[in-house]
Amino acid sequence: MSPHTSLHDDLTAAQRCLDELTRTVDRLERTLGSGLEVRRVRSDAEHLRESLSLLRAASPAAGAPGPAHPEMVTIPDKPYDHGLWSDVDDEGVGAKDRHAP
Repeated sequence: MSPHTSLHDDLTAAQRCLDELTRTVDRLERTLGSGLEVRRVRSDAEHLRESLSLLRAASPAAGAPGPAHPEMVTIPDKPYDHGLWSDVDDEGVGAKDRHAP
């Protein structure tokens, strides 16, 4: 991204290109019919639209600065309550009071 464009500008430009692609696919469909190849291009364009929508949703809000550092999560040093794990199986081993046949 160049220093003169913002993320919002880039997403908007991508949306405009995608809109133009959709209009072009519509014209192609009117000319060529709705054969397999045209349906595949239309499906690909729809997937691009969905992906762009997800990218927009995952992007930081326009003008809002992102966090300088990820949020730190403190994990306590005290031991976990062993009662939380009393009825669980050890992965790959099974429960401690049962034996393999």
